[in-house]
Amino acid sequence: MRFAEHDRRLDQGGPRVAIVGRPNVGKSTLFNRLVGRRRAIVDDKPGVTRDVREASAQLGDLVFTLLDTAGWETIGGEALEARMRRFTERAIDTAEVVLFLIDARAGILPLDEAFASWLRKRAAKVILVANKCEGRAGQQGLAEAHGLGLGEPIPVSAEHGEGLSDLHDALAKFIAPIPEEDEEEAAAEGAEEAEAPSDAELAKRPLLLAIVGRPNVGKSTLLNRLIGEERVLTGPEAGITRDAIRVEWQWKGRAVRLVDTAGMRRRSRIEAKLEAASVADTLDTIRLADVAVVVLDAANMAEKQDLAVAGWVIEEGRALVIAVNKTDLLADDRSEASKAWRRLRDRLEASFAQVKDVPIVGFSALNGRGVEKLMPAVFETYKVWNTRVPTPKLNRWLREMETLHPPPLAHGRRIRLRFMTQIKIRPPTFVLSVSQPEELGDDYLRFLVNRLRDDFNLPGIPIRITMRKPKNPYASRARKR
Repeated sequence: MRFAEHDRRLDQGGPRVAIVGRPNVGKSTLFNRLVGRRRAIVDDKPGVTRDVREASAQLGDLVFTLLDTAGWETIGGEALEARMRRFTERAIDTAEVVLFLIDARAGILPLDEAFASWLRKRAAKVILVANKCEGRAGQQGLAEAHGLGLGEPIPVSAEHGEGLSDLHDALAKFIAPIPEEDEEEAAAEGAEEAEAPSDAELAKRPLLLAIVGRPNVGKSTLLNRLIGEERVLTGPEAGITRDAIRVEWQWKGRAVRLVDTAGMRRRSRIEAKLEAASVADTLDTIRLADVAVVVLDAANMAEKQDLAVAGWVIEEGRALVIAVNKTDLLADDRSEASKAWRRLRDRLEASFAQVKDVPIVGFSALNGRGVEKLMPAVFETYKVWNTRVPTPKLNRWLREMETLHPPPLAHGRRIRLRFMTQIKIRPPTFVLSVSQPEELGDDYLRFLVNRLRDDFNLPGIPIRITMRKPKNPYASRARKR
């Protein structure tokens, strides 16, 4: 099944299947195997997964929403592990099916037994899965799993894809299979997928909103505040979020797909392989996003790394909104607070001359003050990012620009701006037909971009212009002679 169809089914809901177990038994590996692509970060280090990650998955004719959870620990109180455990237990309570994963090679450990004792109260929806059963190394652990009191264990190897047919049969007792598609319908869908989606089709999709920034600036707190519930882990510890966590949401009837991402430190400070994978995951999220909200800390606005993150967003052509969190911590002196805001705007303008008037929203995600201003700014920027300028109007404007500010001379002759058209949106991208594109120069191109932004009301978004030299219709005749 295509990934677009997976996402559509996830939007519509469906059976929820949670993968649970103690740390480092292969939950994320099985999650990626069933989802069909690498959606969760996998590492030999235990405790990599912290939040509950959701994705659409398919196993044969079974389609469901799959939940990857943090490793279950017995720690209580307000420690990070205890907060992770509460999220895992909540995922179990909301799921229709629970896959309890054990490591057959390591055998049954006391933590497995403690978790099994807790799960036995929910045994009706629990499927016991013994992972890492490739070869003979897992035979002893597989035999020990019978003593957990959760039924017959299903031997699988998530890494090698073994035993999935048996897992399918176990899941089929809880999940109804999807109806078979007839060949004509499948062929029609395949042809439709090959075509580029229209603007109308893209408008019906959920707006993909990425929340990015440095570690510990309040990205996860902001997501929880927006949706009105504690969906992702938060706390004073820096770097809690590791995977990009997607949350489906509705804002005033408009579908939004929020993505909370790992904090991005300077590349020179990234040493661990796990952190590098988290940053790569965040960069992938930025590339796929419609709008990226770059969250700053009001106590230290516009650090070099903040500007670097915003730069990555602009480089990828995404719509950008600057969100300043913790404004309640700004100095009580209004003049000092005004200076801080002015410094931020000056730094943004100096660093990103090609993207003027980026929207800036200040709020406190912790107490909610000002958060209501963020989504209107997001959708306004998204609207501008989707702007399409009619070709006749664009060329009348081009003639006016050529008159008001003529292009430079090249080899004693005036460069001609022949024609201009917009070839795509998201971001607005234009093709300019120029008699001598290599001689036009960056300064004149910058002038055109700035006037495009002002005259067609395109503030705060990247604008791209590609130059082309028109073909000489007499060139072929000259060669024949």
